[in-house]
This record gives sequence, structure tokens and C-alpha cells, in this order.
Amino acid sequence: MENQIFELQYAIDTFYFLVCGALVMWMAAGFSMLEAGLVRAKNTTEILTKNVALYSIACIMYLICGYQIMYDGGLFLSGIEGFDLGGILADKADAGFDGDSVYSGASDFFFQVVFVATSMSIVSGAVAERMKLWAFLAFAVVMCGLIYPLEGAWTWGGQAVFGLYTLDFYDFAGSGIVHLAGAAAALAGVLLLGARKGKYGKNGSINPIPGSNMPLATLGTFILWMGWFGFNGGSVLKLADAGNAHSVAMVFLNTNAAAAAGAVAALIVCKLTWGKADLTMMLNGALAGLVAITAEPSTPTALQATLFGAVAGVIVVASIVFMDKIKIDDPVGAISVHGVVGLFGLLLVPLTNSDASFGGQIVGALTIFVWVFAASFVVWSILKAVMGIRVSEEEEMNGMDLADCGIDAYPEFVSVKATS
Repeated sequence: MENQIFELQYAIDTFYFLVCGALVMWMAAGFSMLEAGLVRAKNTTEILTKNVALYSIACIMYLICGYQIMYDGGLFLSGIEGFDLGGILADKADAGFDGDSVYSGASDFFFQVVFVATSMSIVSGAVAERMKLWAFLAFAVVMCGLIYPLEGAWTWGGQAVFGLYTLDFYDFAGSGIVHLAGAAAALAGVLLLGARKGKYGKNGSINPIPGSNMPLATLGTFILWMGWFGFNGGSVLKLADAGNAHSVAMVFLNTNAAAAAGAVAALIVCKLTWGKADLTMMLNGALAGLVAITAEPSTPTALQATLFGAVAGVIVVASIVFMDKIKIDDPVGAISVHGVVGLFGLLLVPLTNSDASFGGQIVGALTIFVWVFAASFVVWSILKAVMGIRVSEEEEMNGMDLADCGIDAYPEFVSVKATS
């Protein structure tokens, strides 16, 4: 009877884990649509190419070496068969059922690999419209195969930081481990890359560069919102008992509440500041609420989650404006949404979770940021010296679609000279 109960819980937990992983994978579509909507039409095909390619690279690199680095401490696998992804069930059966449930090791790998792709997707939007496609993809190989897995090993993997110290750090679903890390890598790239042509005037003026497709950007945000239920809900890790089922329900509730509050707060700030309802700011407000609650969505009350999301919506608007003032050109606001608000989310954790401390959260956040930013800066610098990371001024003017892909996203709307 005990074995039958164990097998049932094992099946339910594994299936739940896989479904949540699929939801997180669907966030790749959300990032693709959001970025495609917020860049100009001439750069749409290239940004979509980047998103499909980076997801594929993340899956391959994490399979080859990333998972091993993050959870086993090794540098490289001797072979794919080196993964004992089914061993958990056998070990559990040998030990005897103790009322706890586990999930398949294969489902754990799948759930983890889509998180890696999410972190890399953050970089894509921040460097959009002026970075060489192949330089970006080369960076994705290092980010997904080494930079992210190492900081993941020090946090979720429980390993000491370069053998020096072990973090006293709590991050439920990755406000820091996934989102702050992606933003740190993006910031390093943006600083070396520079702003898009025409974004900032010589007199200090800031020139808006509107995106090409607001319906796509809105669709992308809703897809991300939906995928986030898998992102945060799956991080409960289990479902097949009353306690964990209740925890999953609270995580879903709080995730949704924070996103809604972030969107409304950003909308109100825009109305009070500029007298207009800025759709792009509202979309980023919703994403900011999601990022903020990701660090700890299980312990706040629904009201607390709503308040956290609202504050995040205010912070992200202020951060995007500030980034423009210091001439950090981020076409989609990724550094503000995932970096600034990711840090804010980490600092919220001790307010509702007594197991976390502000000191531990700050040290953990600094460790993640310093490592990812420094390592990324080095990699970007090497790529800049070897192959260059920015397209030519002419290629930027004509559009990345023509330069990198040779195909327009909207060919029917391209003006052509009539032939005689």
C-alpha cells in the first residue's frame, strides 16, 4: 500500500513539475512577442531569431555541462549518460516510503533548463537593435554553460562561493538567481555596446524610439504573466499532498495579485506624471510585480503581495526614467524590470519569511551581481575585440533584419520603388 501511495504521489509531482516547466518554456514566446513589439519593424525578424536561438543554445549548454556545474560541482560531463536522471526513484524505493514525495530527475532537469533560457532572454531585449547576432549567440553559450550555472551552484546548489563562503540566502523562484543575473549580464553588454543611434541628443535630450507593434507587446506580457504561474508555482516543487497543494494555491494567488497591482500602480504613476496612460510602462509594471513576488510568493498574504507588486510598479517607472537620464539605452526596460526590481524582491523576503535576513539577502544579491556582471563584462570585451559586438552605422540604419537575416518581418509594408 505504501509503495502504491508513493508511486501515485511520484506520478502527480512529476506531471505537475513537467507542466510547470512547459509553462516556463512558453515564457520564451512571451519574451519573443514582447521584444518584437517594442523594437522597430526593421529589427523584428532578428529579435525573433535571437529568441529561438538562445532558447535552443540554453537547452544544449545546460545539458552538456550547466546542470552538472550547478548541482554536482563538476565542470563537464563525461557523457550524456553521466546523468543519473532516474536514480531518485530507485533511491527512494530502497530507502522506504516515509510519507514524502519526490519527482523524476528528468523533470527536474527540464524545469531547471527553462529557467536558464529565461535568464538569457532578459539579455536579448536590453541589447536589441544594435548588437551583432553572432556575438550575442556566442555570449549565450558562455552565459548558459558557465556563468549562470556557477551562481546557481552557490545559491540553489548550496555550494561555497569559489570555496570561500556559503551563502545564507533565500530566493524562492529566482528574483536574484534568474532575473538579477540576467539583468547584470545585460547591463555589462549595454555599457560596452552603447546607445542606439539617435536615442540621445548632443544637448542631453532623450529621443523616444517607439516600438512597432503594441498588440504584440501586450500579447507577450500576457504570455509571460501566464507562464509565471509555472515559474513560481513549479518552484513549490511538489503538489501531491494537502500542505503543498495549499502552498501552490497561495503562490498562484500572490503571483497574480502582484502582477495586477504592478500594472495599475505603473498606470497611475504615468497618469500623474505625464497625464497619459503609457501602455509600455503599464506592461513593465505588470512584469515588475511578477519579478518582485518571485523571491517569496508563498509566505505573504494576498494583501501583502498586492502591496509589494504596487511598489514594484512605481519603482520600475522611476528606474526606466533614471536609466534614460544616465544614458543607459535599454529598448524594453529589461534592466529596470529584472535587475532593479529583482533586487527589491530579494529585500522583501525577510518581511514575511523569518528564515531570511536582510544581511544574507544583501550578500547573496551582491555575490550574484558582481560575479555575473564581471564575468559577462569580460566575455563581452573579448567578443568585442575578436569579432566586434556592434553592427555598423549603415547596418543599424537599414535594420538588423536586412543585415543579419535577409528577410523582413512585414514585407507587405516595405516601400519599394516602382519599376518602369
